[in-house]
Amino acid sequence: MPPQIGRGNRMDRFGKKSKPQNIKGSIIRLLKYIGDDKGKVFIAIFCVIISTLTNLAGTYMLRPIINLLGAEDTDAQTKIKSLAMSLLFMAFIYLIGVVASFIQQRTIIKVSQNTLKRIRDELFSKLQDLSVKYYDTNSAGDIMSRFTNDVDNIGQMFDSTILQMFSGILTLVGTLMLMFMTNPVLTLVTVIMTPLIAFVAGKITKKTRTYFGMQQSALGAVNGYIEETITGQKVVKVFNHEKEAKKDFKGHNEKLRNIQVKANFLGGIMGPVMNAMSQISYTVTAFVGATLALMTRLSRVSGFAALDIGGLAVFVNYSRQFARPINEMSNQMNVIMSALAGAERVFAVMDTKNEYEDNEGDIELKNVSGDVVVDNITFGYTPDKVILKDVSIYAHPGQKIALVGSTGAGKTTIMNLITRFYDVDKGKITIDGIDIKTVTKNSLRENIAMVLQDTHLFTGTVMENIRYSRPDATDSEVIRAAKTASAHNFIMNLPAGYDTMLTGDGSNLSQGQRQLLNIARASLSKAPILILDEATSSVDTRTEQEINRGMDALMENRTTFVIAHRLSTIKNANAIMVLEGGEIIERGTHDELLKLKGRYYELYTGIKELS
Repeated sequence: MPPQIGRGNRMDRFGKKSKPQNIKGSIIRLLKYIGDDKGKVFIAIFCVIISTLTNLAGTYMLRPIINLLGAEDTDAQTKIKSLAMSLLFMAFIYLIGVVASFIQQRTIIKVSQNTLKRIRDELFSKLQDLSVKYYDTNSAGDIMSRFTNDVDNIGQMFDSTILQMFSGILTLVGTLMLMFMTNPVLTLVTVIMTPLIAFVAGKITKKTRTYFGMQQSALGAVNGYIEETITGQKVVKVFNHEKEAKKDFKGHNEKLRNIQVKANFLGGIMGPVMNAMSQISYTVTAFVGATLALMTRLSRVSGFAALDIGGLAVFVNYSRQFARPINEMSNQMNVIMSALAGAERVFAVMDTKNEYEDNEGDIELKNVSGDVVVDNITFGYTPDKVILKDVSIYAHPGQKIALVGSTGAGKTTIMNLITRFYDVDKGKITIDGIDIKTVTKNSLRENIAMVLQDTHLFTGTVMENIRYSRPDATDSEVIRAAKTASAHNFIMNLPAGYDTMLTGDGSNLSQGQRQLLNIARASLSKAPILILDEATSSVDTRTEQEINRGMDALMENRTTFVIAHRLSTIKNANAIMVLEGGEIIERGTHDELLKLKGRYYELYTGIKELS
């Protein structure tokens, strides 16, 4: 079997990628997923512009109102009338802003959800194209975290962050222009504080980016461990491993907690630090502005430095607004960094090399008779460890070939190579004389049916699960396949027979019943080549006898490869191959191998002959 990534290795592997490595590239790739919603994005951007401008304009309208109220040469009736008109116009301006914000929010949410759908569709589609090796070397929990945590973070960025950043920049520029129009001298005083605020924000953001990337990785590790422990709960309990599992989880959880504390602390202090600095800027601006307003009233300053009371009120308001978008953009950087870290994890999957692609000129396997030759193959899952060494096997059409040997001898590996889940390092495998490397992937797999030791059933009815191997099969063909596999009787005793709904990988069935459905699934397939990898390992002796009778009918006119630990099930095999250490050390029929009194004899009788 291929090497598995252990829990310790997973944590190390996750910890390596601590922050986004290609921010610009990730942003460009994410924006491409907007697709046909570009028009909606422009509508949302237009609404942001309207909302921002109305907010800025509404604030600026306070200047003439305040100056009017402070004017000594205007009577009260005129002031009230002018004030009412100004307030109504201001309300109208703000109303336009509210409507624009409403349209913007609804539009961007549609864009965001459409974008996430495209990302999930492509990610799921990509997973179907990845090789078995990818799943052998990556935990299911980590893969699932790409769909949940990472995609959710991307969604949060699309939902609000991008437009808030745009709005912040627009607000900042607009505020700066209106401040300059109000009083250039006071604007200079306010702007002087900006580089300092930006410098501090940049330092905090840099640290935050690192820890948010690490947080995503550590969260994936925790999810992976939880998924492993839950799916393997029976194993945990039967070996009294609960305490060790709790201890291991505490270690993973502790690492996640420590990283989250640092990430969220840095993210959390961004607002208070920026707020404190903006308050300092606000205080300095208010002091200088009040001084200018007083000197203007006393006619000691004039020209571009002059400032009226209304201008002072508006300016200090703008001064506070000037710092607010900087604070908000700084806070949103945390969300963006977390989303980009998640995006890179998603893109890492999408950029993974697919299972072998069909080449131009590859041929379709048609009218396969089932002549299989494994010709002098050598293979290792990793370059430094060879699993199979110069192995040769042949099977003529309709023959039953059995593979036996110790665990890890390479039996299942040969089956993985015949199906091209992996490619041989040396040698070749042919079907009807055709090298499988020159055959299209779909036509190869269509001609091979498998029953694995590890059963897997999908959410759906019994009928749908059996029909999985041939979607166009009729109900009568499905029932015939179930009878062949000796599954019909137990299916008819289920609450709804073939319409019984299975969930949780068939958790409401026994292990033997689940395996019978898998065998029925293979039976339904018309593939001329059949692979049985410990197909009867999970059933009792009586059920095994029933299956074997069905198997005889199933294997008729099919080339069959059988991996079995129960050697009684392969007595009638045309040839038995005994593998040890990745090499075939014995081959022959059941009777021939017993006469040799070698390794097969030891396996079958449990007796080791003295030399």
